[in-house]
Amino acid sequence: MKLFVKYMVSSRCKELVLTELKKLGVQSQYVMIDLGVIEFLESITKEQRKILEQNLKHSGLEVLDSNKSKLIEKIKSTIVDMIQSEYLPDTNFSDYLSQKLKLDYTYMANIFSDVKGITIQQFIITNKIEKVKELLMYNEYSLTEISNRMNYSSVAHLSHQFKKVTGLTPTFYKQIRQKRERAMSDV
Repeated sequence: MKLFVKYMVSSRCKELVLTELKKLGVQSQYVMIDLGVIEFLESITKEQRKILEQNLKHSGLEVLDSNKSKLIEKIKSTIVDMIQSEYLPDTNFSDYLSQKLKLDYTYMANIFSDVKGITIQQFIITNKIEKVKELLMYNEYSLTEISNRMNYSSVAHLSHQFKKVTGLTPTFYKQIRQKRERAMSDV
């Protein structure tokens, strides 16, 4: 069971949620507390959910209804599926999401950023960079091929975004990975 929590955007918020779960006696039932989401191994009771919602509301956090929760999951899975596909669509991401989910992009973007604390665009960039890391690791494609495959306007654009997210250039990242692999094979 997943509960999505609006305005849960910092580690302090996560600590607050953990404290409330401990008060309810359900802290051992949760699997994961992440920004904007609590994932339980098993469902909590309606009474526990009601108390949790009330206590979080006093702290400025809000448990979202199931429709918004489902929408967030649909947005995330659509983005991940899109990025993991062989080639990204040629259309821009906002049009792609609107087309796929048959909803207004502004509506989706507002709900997503309220809950996750980041924009859809930031989520897409983070996932694209993770895919680029994966492609770099397998060493099957050149940086130019990866740039084209991931719909970057240029290698420079990819490199700039990669460095902004990871703090490393793609070339340096690749070198570090290769050094680690060689060191591990020597062990």
